[in-house]
Amino acid sequence: MNRTMVFETLPVRQAVLKQIIPAVFSQMIALLYSLADTYFVGMLNAPAQTAAITIVYPSFVMLTALSNLFGIGGASLIARKLGKKAYPDAKEVSAISFWLGLLTAVVFSLLFLLLAKPVLTLCGATEATYAFCFDYAKWVVVFGGVPTIMNTLLANLVRSEGAAASASFGVSLGGILNIILDPLFILPQFLGMGVVGAGAATALSNLVSMFYFLLYLHSRKQDTVLNIRPAYLKQTAKHLKDILSIGFPSALQYALTVVAVAAQSAFVAKYATEATAALGIVKKLDQLPLYFSIGVANGLLPLLAYNHSAGNEIRRRESFRFGTAISVGFALLCVIVYESFAPQLASLFISDQQTITYGASFLRRMVLAMPFMAFCYPMTIQFQAMGKVREALTVSILRKGVLDVPLLFLMDGLFPLYGCMWVQPIVDCISLIVASILYLRLKKGVRNEI
Repeated sequence: MNRTMVFETLPVRQAVLKQIIPAVFSQMIALLYSLADTYFVGMLNAPAQTAAITIVYPSFVMLTALSNLFGIGGASLIARKLGKKAYPDAKEVSAISFWLGLLTAVVFSLLFLLLAKPVLTLCGATEATYAFCFDYAKWVVVFGGVPTIMNTLLANLVRSEGAAASASFGVSLGGILNIILDPLFILPQFLGMGVVGAGAATALSNLVSMFYFLLYLHSRKQDTVLNIRPAYLKQTAKHLKDILSIGFPSALQYALTVVAVAAQSAFVAKYATEATAALGIVKKLDQLPLYFSIGVANGLLPLLAYNHSAGNEIRRRESFRFGTAISVGFALLCVIVYESFAPQLASLFISDQQTITYGASFLRRMVLAMPFMAFCYPMTIQFQAMGKVREALTVSILRKGVLDVPLLFLMDGLFPLYGCMWVQPIVDCISLIVASILYLRLKKGVRNEI
């Protein structure tokens, strides 16, 4: 199939499904291996080790933030270059995104190693949990930082020219390997490494995925615009601003997620280790609709960017509407299931009754944010696909960081502990209202783009 057929001529619904189904599938595999860490560590019935996964999570999210800086920014720009048939520029953008992403990954991993103590303490590590936190973080952030960042970055670049199935295979390969390795590394009847084993499995799995993508680029070098030749770095000044301006809102949103999640963990850590462990379990459960929406958004990005660049706004709008309807519909289904079976879902991860009680209460509050979030992610991606930096940045900042922390103080003061769980639904509702207003302004021609 011609690389641009899915963008140009395939019926809209088929094109959307062809892009988002592989992207959602790979996100579901990523979610499963994330859940597997918590599930198999939870089988040890050691709340301190389960809590360690929660506490390290903000640092792990930073890896995604850095990946998106060059992965989303590069993918959007590549798709827009393809829409304009500017193939040499697309090659240059892919190489620049790859090498700058790699450099950033190395620097971040080294900085984390130097600052691990204050960072983990800020995220909620206590005397009882710090050793577990550091041992887990050493594998997923220090040793695994480079492959984790490059795995996601390369998947976005591959998806940018319509090869969504190949991108999905690469991400899923690592995820499935992680799920297989987790029980072998974690459980006492095998290697018995506990939470350290969970980190080692994640690092090794992402390394395998990264090598798959490098092999893919090498084997397809004759029929792909993607290229990682260092010689293209001499064109960095030509493209860097465009890459960063589009990737920055996604990176910032994930970076601010670190602040929001760390703040929430710190608030909850004041109460009980079981509450911290429960928050970690709930964060895993509410990732199902979250990862689904991210998959939809990632799949839509090149389709929207290509058609906007090619001037086919009708096809772009129809693609956005259909993709968003799928995202929101799935989120609403999750709300119904989670509200109905909260205790049972929490008990899948741990048998400690106090942790289960906390987890059920937290889940029923936090999941109400999901339908709002399921609309916000595709909306932000649409702004990025159109090159609308200000709009994308506004929604990203609102969703994470700006409102979260003040609301945590307010809600925790009004409703100790449980008030913290209402913060995300409130923030996502506000963000959706603002995103809708910005989109309607564009649609009415304020920016003369829609």
